[in-house]
Amino acid sequence: MRELHVSEITKEIKEMCIEANHFLSKDMDIAMKNALSTEKTPLGCQILTQLQENLQIAGEDMIPICQDTGMAVIFVEIGQEVHFIGGSLEEAINEGVRQGYTEGFLRKSVVGDPLIRENTKDNTPAVIHYEMVTGDKVTITVAPKGFGSENMSRVFMLKPADGIEGVKNAVLTAVKDAGPNACPPMVVGVGIGGTFEKCALLAKKALTRPVDSHSHIPYVKEMEEELLQKINGLGIGPGGLGGTTTALAVNINTYPTHIAGLPVAVNICCHVNRHVVRTL
Repeated sequence: MRELHVSEITKEIKEMCIEANHFLSKDMDIAMKNALSTEKTPLGCQILTQLQENLQIAGEDMIPICQDTGMAVIFVEIGQEVHFIGGSLEEAINEGVRQGYTEGFLRKSVVGDPLIRENTKDNTPAVIHYEMVTGDKVTITVAPKGFGSENMSRVFMLKPADGIEGVKNAVLTAVKDAGPNACPPMVVGVGIGGTFEKCALLAKKALTRPVDSHSHIPYVKEMEEELLQKINGLGIGPGGLGGTTTALAVNINTYPTHIAGLPVAVNICCHVNRHVVRTL
């Protein structure tokens, strides 16, 4: 049994919140640069160039890459041979978010009650997803999620008879409805299967998968490639001002489901698609 003091979790999450809000992940950085080289319209190239300039200034001057520094979404994979000491794991995670957003001078965007709407002033609490895995490691993914794109996400409770074509139509419908509001070029996370809440979690986690990777399931990989091509053919373009680069990737996760259902979730993220991963 490996002992891990929760103060280490706090330290890592503090650093990750700051890193995610100032620098693109390596996969997103490469995807954005590639988009500039493949975009076919002058206006689209102009917008992508401006986004690149913004990213450069953010890194050099330590200014957030987007003014919406997001609600902290955190995935924690915990090895079943790890024993946490020194206090509550959940409190340690939220303390890391609190320190990161306060000391990093990041915008505090969380309200303590969804209807009363009083700001918590430190961007807590985070949305935390735990998963028990084998081994004695802890892998943390910090993915601050802005709500311009989050508000454009959808859940479709399809019928089994709708099949693959129904899933494709649902994804395209969500992207068309999002239009410029999701700050394209976007990354489209899709969850298929499970239940109402499981498909949404699958879609959220799909956004943290490197955009230069594909599903290991052949037919899902084909769907990812086909949907990316169709989405980029919609003409929404960078900034929603037209062009051939509406999305940088379509990442699909699947899960077994009930014989009577076909849940599909589409979780859209803007061009920064913030995510940082560390293993302790």
